[in-house]
Amino acid sequence: MPDGGVTGGGVLRRAIGDQSRRIAGASLLGMAHQGCEALVPVVIGLVIDEAVATGSSGALLRWLLVLAVLFLILSTCYRNSARLTEGAGERAAHRVRLDLGARVLDPRGGADAGRLPGALTAVATGDARRVGSVASALPYAMSAVAGLAISAVALLRISVPLGLLVLLGVPPLLWIGHRISRPLERRSEAEQEHAAHASGVAADLVSGLRVLKGIGAEPAAVARYRGTSRTSLAAALRAAGSRAWHDGAILALTGIFIAVIGLVGAHLAMRGSISVGDLVAAVGLAQYLLGPFQLLTYVNGEFAQGRASADRIAEVLASPPSVTAGAAALPEPVAGRLRLRGVAQGALRGVDLDIAPGSLVGVVARDPAAANDLLLCLGRELDPAEGTVELDGVRLRDLDPGDVRRAILVAHHDADLFESSLRDNVRAGAHGSGDSVDIAPALAASAADDVAHALPQGVDTVLTERGRSLSGGQRQRVALARALAADPPVLVVHDPTTAVDTVTEARISARLRELRRGRTTLLVTTSPALLAGADRVLMLEDGAVTAEGSHPDLVAAHETYRSAVLA
Repeated sequence: MPDGGVTGGGVLRRAIGDQSRRIAGASLLGMAHQGCEALVPVVIGLVIDEAVATGSSGALLRWLLVLAVLFLILSTCYRNSARLTEGAGERAAHRVRLDLGARVLDPRGGADAGRLPGALTAVATGDARRVGSVASALPYAMSAVAGLAISAVALLRISVPLGLLVLLGVPPLLWIGHRISRPLERRSEAEQEHAAHASGVAADLVSGLRVLKGIGAEPAAVARYRGTSRTSLAAALRAAGSRAWHDGAILALTGIFIAVIGLVGAHLAMRGSISVGDLVAAVGLAQYLLGPFQLLTYVNGEFAQGRASADRIAEVLASPPSVTAGAAALPEPVAGRLRLRGVAQGALRGVDLDIAPGSLVGVVARDPAAANDLLLCLGRELDPAEGTVELDGVRLRDLDPGDVRRAILVAHHDADLFESSLRDNVRAGAHGSGDSVDIAPALAASAADDVAHALPQGVDTVLTERGRSLSGGQRQRVALARALAADPPVLVVHDPTTAVDTVTEARISARLRELRRGRTTLLVTTSPALLAGADRVLMLEDGAVTAEGSHPDLVAAHETYRSAVLA
């Protein structure tokens, strides 16, 4: 979907339009079902007038056969309509989830700005389901309207006043029902908003549970979640109360309307304007009308909640991208020359860098914010406020973000592992597929082969969610192996060995240099072992490059560098 101009109405229209064939088929079958249901009391009235009143057994058998055919048709139509309806709803919700997934994973970014991951999950589950429910509710609305129309025609044939009563009374009822649904729509949106926030807070707390226990912050975390949960519960109760009031009010109005029809029919029968069979048919049709009205009540509620959810989905789909897509192309093959000129972004203040193709360069940043901003600019997760970042002479802002990510891989310090085998985690970003990807060099260079040897099934051992079955150092080595296995022209790694012992760290430094020979590599780190293996090291201080040289020279001559690396 496009980034701009996405509205809640557009989300609903697309959900319905994509399933138009199923919705049309389900609607036709539903109309046939409701039509047969409406004809049942009419046929019963005819049985009374033409068979019971006259004592004709032939007429009785004939109309009983008609009733049997009606029930056969209506049951068959209902079963198939329900199947198509549920299928349309599930497929519509699935399509919405695909659109949300595509927007969240768009290389241009922006969808997650200001949103917790759990909140996005809630939108992709609860809100998508409610939008799908609109698609599945539409056939019910069409069939209910058809049932009302057929009932009105049948009543017109019995008595013009009864038919006009239905034809003139239904539109005001529908309008009142729409007005009554407004509070439900508002409170449903608030309910989903608070539920999404609660889900996001819960996911955030669970991901940091080990840290919270380590610092003894469990009471504060529990208090935070309890407050969020209570707010969400209050919103859910308000929405449920609004739904109950909505359904009760509609049901009361419907009951009054049906009672009026019954009273008018009884009055006409007492005056002799209609026969006994016509009265039975009229009363039966009045009772039947309760079904279509209940369907319309259900549909009205689903539409109210669906509109609120569609607005929330539209907000995500319409999120402005963090970066725009350029039309330039990188030269083939990518040499890997990086150049930064006057880059200012966040903690960076006019950074100038020249990284030769195939070199291994260390970057030391005392300020973690400066390191993070540098990584964001190099990975084109955002464009710098000032200055330019170039790859092989082409500005990154002139490239498509997807092309940048294929050429420059930024491996962040807090990389997550997936609930899959160690082998699948390592080859997740590698070129090729299946067993054709050789991950042995990456495992060896990152010392993750030792991790594999320590696991019960080696590289085929399934890791738990986020790699929690591994220690911190083991997770770092597997994450580094994944970055190395991708073998990009330019690799930027941030603090890959902070939880690794010094002996293993030195081994990684030597093997990484050998594996990345001929490829550009940036190590944003303060590890002496890794910096000692770099061709040259740059010192970032106060957002700018203040020194550069080899690791031994900087240790000897630069006090700030020495305190940052050796302290």
